[in-house]
Amino acid sequence: MKTSVNYTNLIVAFILLLCTVSCSKDSGGPLIDVSGLSIVNASPNTEKLDVYVDNTKVTSSNSNFTFGAKIDYLSTYSGTRRMTITKKDSSAPLRSESFILAPQFGYTLFIIDRLADVKFLLLPDNLTKPSKGKASIRFANLSPDSDPLTLSIENSPAYLITNIAFKNYSNPIMVDIGDKVTFQIRDHATGDLILNLSDLKIEEEKIYTIYVNGLKGAIDETKLGVSIYTHK
Repeated sequence: MKTSVNYTNLIVAFILLLCTVSCSKDSGGPLIDVSGLSIVNASPNTEKLDVYVDNTKVTSSNSNFTFGAKIDYLSTYSGTRRMTITKKDSSAPLRSESFILAPQFGYTLFIIDRLADVKFLLLPDNLTKPSKGKASIRFANLSPDSDPLTLSIENSPAYLITNIAFKNYSNPIMVDIGDKVTFQIRDHATGDLILNLSDLKIEEEKIYTIYVNGLKGAIDETKLGVSIYTHK
């Protein structure tokens, strides 16, 4: 399951950004375009990481942004932003890459693959509210050594999403809500059951991402697993 990380400096940065936008409105100056950015550490390793947006570190000195950790949406300026990750308290980049963030859009930045080959995967988040009685599900395969995967709901005759290879993800689909919903992840080629997400409460008009990460051959905390989180 997911691990959420709340950082004091992110709250401060968010407040400062809101103040800047508010002041621009009040002064009649140009409006400042902002985007939402969530960050997930899906790289199967035991290192603690630091994350930078441009030159601003968004992980605090007392945080442990380890495998499975997630930073909920923070506000950042739209346009071209450079994302960089380092080992904790190091100045040497493990990966640095620029992305274009559209105004008033939400994104999730996944840190993926083994540390030696670490990469970014930036996904645009469809935050359109689902219709009554429905929820939205997106499925991503972030396990470097997995075969293509299929997502289904237990006791359902049809698969929800099929043939998702590493670094790939589905478009959002609508599912029925329920108090005890079990999602099943299967090998696409063989149909063998690999992982379960059991007895979840899927709520009306909520937006979810389910992702598989970790390594099939690992027996430590980086072993193959599946997580779900709500976009908020």
